[in-house]
Amino acid sequence: MSLRAAQPGAACCSPLSGEPLSEAEAEKAAPALKALGDPVRLRLMSLIAAHEDGEACVCDLNEAFELSQPTISRHLKILHDAGLLEREKRGVWVYYRARTEALGGVAALISGSAT
Repeated sequence: MSLRAAQPGAACCSPLSGEPLSEAEAEKAAPALKALGDPVRLRLMSLIAAHEDGEACVCDLNEAFELSQPTISRHLKILHDAGLLEREKRGVWVYYRARTEALGGVAALISGSAT
């Protein structure tokens, strides 16, 4: 005899200790999480955040990978389009900066304190 059959009305799952994400919150967070789901993009975010002032030139980022410059640029575009990076062109180079408010939102989501 199963435990559930022996105890009618017993919960099959532990109760929630907080509020789960709403459908709208999940839809809003998904692009950032999807962008960070690629190891190259996750590493790019880490490299940018580790640079002085949280800003890195695309020329510095290319050296860290055994990938072509167009491939790195495509990954950076995905991170930018997901709202995780800001970019600024200075002369022939593009500089990237992590958007701290977006990263804070991802951190809050992971820690369970997203609003």
